[in-house]
Amino acid sequence: MNLPAFADLLASRGLRLLPGSHAVPVELLVQLPDATIARFTARGTTLQLQHYPAEALTAITIAAECGCGDHHPQTGPARVTLSRYAVPTDERTIDGELLFGWQHHEAGLLRLTDAATHFFTLLEDLQAPARELVGVA
Repeated sequence: MNLPAFADLLASRGLRLLPGSHAVPVELLVQLPDATIARFTARGTTLQLQHYPAEALTAITIAAECGCGDHHPQTGPARVTLSRYAVPTDERTIDGELLFGWQHHEAGLLRLTDAATHFFTLLEDLQAPARELVGVA
């Protein structure tokens, strides 16, 4: 599976894959239906999904190579990313060492197809309503 195919899969679920996502190693920025942002990474032996408010998303402008303005525009394209000051409001992780016996960087070697199943598992867990213990008299 490539990023355009994954973007279509997300769209069928009401989610939007944002620019700045990568298939290798897997790093996904996904806008959820409520406009909040989910960031999924597969690094080392850990799969991680972080949830951010919509305001955490920012755009940076890439400077042109020379910036002189004579033959290139002075500013380059804009890139969407998370603000460096963004703080996740929630987080879910899968410890690959504990669950799968990974010992080095197996999460970083996952293909998008394999990582996608973990993404949806973590997203489902993130969106599940919080359970509350209620005392019984």
